[in-house]
Amino acid sequence: MGVVWLVVPGAVLGAAAVGLGSVGVVRHRWLLLPASLAGSSAALLLVTSWLLADPGVAKADALKTGGLAGGAILALYALWINDRRRKTEEARQEIEQQRAQLDRDRVSDERFAKAIELLGHAADQVRVGALHALAGLARSRPTYTQTVLDVLCSYLRRPFHHPSYKTRADNPHRAARASGTPQEAEALAAADLEQEVRQTAQRLIAGLLPSRDDTSPTLYDLDLSAATLEYLDLTGRQLGALTARRARLYGITRLSGVRVTGPALFTDATFHGRTELRNAVLDGGLSLLGAEFGGEWELRGALVRTFADLRTAPPSQQLGAFLVETDTDRLRLGDHQGWATVRQPDPDEDEPETPS
Repeated sequence: MGVVWLVVPGAVLGAAAVGLGSVGVVRHRWLLLPASLAGSSAALLLVTSWLLADPGVAKADALKTGGLAGGAILALYALWINDRRRKTEEARQEIEQQRAQLDRDRVSDERFAKAIELLGHAADQVRVGALHALAGLARSRPTYTQTVLDVLCSYLRRPFHHPSYKTRADNPHRAARASGTPQEAEALAAADLEQEVRQTAQRLIAGLLPSRDDTSPTLYDLDLSAATLEYLDLTGRQLGALTARRARLYGITRLSGVRVTGPALFTDATFHGRTELRNAVLDGGLSLLGAEFGGEWELRGALVRTFADLRTAPPSQQLGAFLVETDTDRLRLGDHQGWATVRQPDPDEDEPETPS
């Protein structure tokens, strides 16, 4: 009975700790502090009284052990406080990061909008600067890369004709430059400036595409339908789909070593000069339906998978031939049998559908 005076207040404090803790967890977190103090005191009294009931335990040891029990409860409260602070700090940092990301997105959107606006500027150097600004944005923010490529391709789809295309479509840079009237000279100078802008756009497109040596690339699509292209050079690049229907390609078109995982569609395109496809791999198929050729084609090592639509007269000069790796019904030659070497795929291999 000598320790009853400790048990009763300990039990009361313990009940109070439980009640305050329950309310604190559900509604008012500030009640957790008095609940912890009450629980610590209850642990001190109850543990001490329990040990004092044993005649073999010294009073000092019982009081010391009770103090440790009470201190443990306060330590748990301190740990909870630290955890709350940590979570609060992490939430604050996350909010700051989100705000910083929003600021970066806003700045990027403003840069993009400004560059798009400057593409319509009358001065060629301003347009070149806008193209470089778009390419820089794509490099710093990869999420913009496909959009920037779409814009650059759209610029190349703008109507354009250089006087040299009439005299040397196969190699415009070597076309003779007649003096002509002052008006003709002025028109030629303006065409020269726009020609430089467009070739800058082509170089930037190639620079944004991953190299074929990249083992885990992000693949992008190019839509150059009805575009006017001059000395297009995608050597050693890889991309998703390449669409160039009705495109007009002047000078040397360099596609050696290119890898296209999607369809490569040159339907009704016109190749005015030499075309290089050495070691190109067209995994998604190739369409040259209705295309026209005005120069030599380098085809050694070129591989076409999935489908090949070659229903058009082949170039008069071919170095090598397409190696077509597909089912016979996916190789469409029409009356032009001089195009390809056919190799049947593994019969167990599933063939994807031919795109329309």
